[in-house]
This record gives sequence, structure tokens and C-alpha cells, in this order.
Amino acid sequence: MSISERDQQIRQTHAPLIQQVVKACLNAEERDRLEPMLQMAREQNWHALVDRIESILKGQRDESLLLNLDEEDRVIVQSILQGLQNPETLPDPEVQADPTIAAPGLAQMIHAANHGNSEALQALGNMAEYMIQVPGDMRQLGGIINRLLQGERDPDVLCKGMGPSGEQLVLNILDELNQMSPQ
Repeated sequence: MSISERDQQIRQTHAPLIQQVVKACLNAEERDRLEPMLQMAREQNWHALVDRIESILKGQRDESLLLNLDEEDRVIVQSILQGLQNPETLPDPEVQADPTIAAPGLAQMIHAANHGNSEALQALGNMAEYMIQVPGDMRQLGGIINRLLQGERDPDVLCKGMGPSGEQLVLNILDELNQMSPQ
């Protein structure tokens, strides 16, 4: 089965969660490592996804788990189910997702938070908290979210210490933010 580029990006973005759910299904001792991820998902109002993951943890494996989910949740649940059947299908959590996919959404959230949207601000706070626990450019990005919220737009300041992929993501976010701001 061929996976669309968008679905592949969703899989890569959520690879750590997908991997951890499969590990927790195969080894109950791994569930403690999964719980903080599920808690973060709950805080971001991903209740349908968490409900499906909890059903999978209880042993449910049928296709009905995919019903009434948005595209992102469907791809995540489908990836977990496929990974349980064939671990070789699991996304590699070390591979970075395409930064061009994430930039518009992050910029939109930053813009919304800067204009008084408390839900966007809270979601960004939760994201930053998660990102700083991940190695590499994601950690760096998590560390600069507050600077972006405070209006910092200097790419040299924001990209300091990042690799090419992280740098490109920041530049794309800045580009998106510049397009949203009145000139």
C-alpha cells in the first residue's frame, strides 16, 4: 500500500507516539513511558485519539477504531495498528518531518496567540514543553517559541545552534508570520 506524502508527514511528526504505543502494547512495562505522551495529547484536546489508543492498549485491533476520526488521528491510529501487525512499517522517530508542512500551522498558532487567543497560547506552551524533551532541532524550536511569541523575528538570533532542517523550519515560520502581519 502506498502512503501519500501528507500521511507520511503525519506519521513522521507523530513517530515517537506511534512507536511508544506499539511498545506499550507489546510490553506492559513501557506503559509508564507512554502516559506522559497521552496526558499531553489530552491537554491538547485530542480526546478521540487518546480514546482510540486506550482501546488499542486494551486489545482492540479492528478497523472500527478508524471511524469518525479526523485525518491526522486516523493516520496515527492506522500506523499503530499496522505497526502491531508488522513492526517494519513503523515510522523512524529519528527521521525529521518536512519543515514546510509544520511552518504554516505553527505560524498560525503564534499569530493567534499574539492576538489574544488563549487556547493557541496554551497549545504552544504544551508543544514547547514536549519539544524541549526531544533531542536536536526540535529542542531548539521548543526553546524559541516564547521568543517568537514576544515578537523576535531575527533569523540569526532564532536559528542559533540549529541544523539545516531546523533553520529551514524557523525561516518558513518567519515567512508565514510576515505574510500575516500588516505591512
